[in-house]
Amino acid sequence: MILNCIAVDDEPLALGLVSKFIEQTPFLNLVGKYASAVDALKAIHTQKIDLIFLDIQMPDLNGIELARVQNKGADKPRIIFTTAYNQFAIEGYKVDALDYLLKPFNYEEFLRAAQKALNYAELLNKPATQAVVVNEPGHTDNNYLFLKVEYQLVRIALDDILYIEGLKDYVKVYLKNTEKAILSLTSLKALEEKLPPKRFMRVHRSFIVSLDKITTMTKNSVHIGKRTITIGDQYKDAFAQFVGKWS
Repeated sequence: MILNCIAVDDEPLALGLVSKFIEQTPFLNLVGKYASAVDALKAIHTQKIDLIFLDIQMPDLNGIELARVQNKGADKPRIIFTTAYNQFAIEGYKVDALDYLLKPFNYEEFLRAAQKALNYAELLNKPATQAVVVNEPGHTDNNYLFLKVEYQLVRIALDDILYIEGLKDYVKVYLKNTEKAILSLTSLKALEEKLPPKRFMRVHRSFIVSLDKITTMTKNSVHIGKRTITIGDQYKDAFAQFVGKWS
């Protein structure tokens, strides 16, 4: 699979280096290089581009702003940021970047990021008979959930999920057989819409539980392992119907 790429950087040396790295990578095809994000935006709207290597600090329109105003559909170009400033990492994560290369970076680091983009593109293009077809991070089928975790898509088996906790713009997914939760940039509401309702239930403004992982329950709380989760007032009627099936 070949990814059509553009490089965007207002520093000529940096632009030349990224362009050279793209040209020496077999699965990347350089279709343009731009010293201005405004010029790059025009190219994005007129060419088939799969991947953008994008600087952040640029005049007129910076890289974060370009990422926000480009196409929003599932076929939008993916972005790998190339910048000398690590303070933009969180902003890069929020605009759904695949990776964040901190200058100066070498070809090995570049290649790892490019490979991540290739893996993502191949995942999107796999037939449904071979794997889950992922349209956007957060898509599920009956068996798996794909979440954006630290600039990559992570496949999580629904059977492994114990419960999910919402933390403003993030969620923490707690899994069986592991102590460390997975942190992903998405809302609990968005994730709730992706999960099969027969297997998961929102029981609190901050919690979704896996119904088959509940060990004990009352009308006011559920217990999953050592964790006790209170049933929120607005969710009690729906949960009471679930409890009634077992009483």
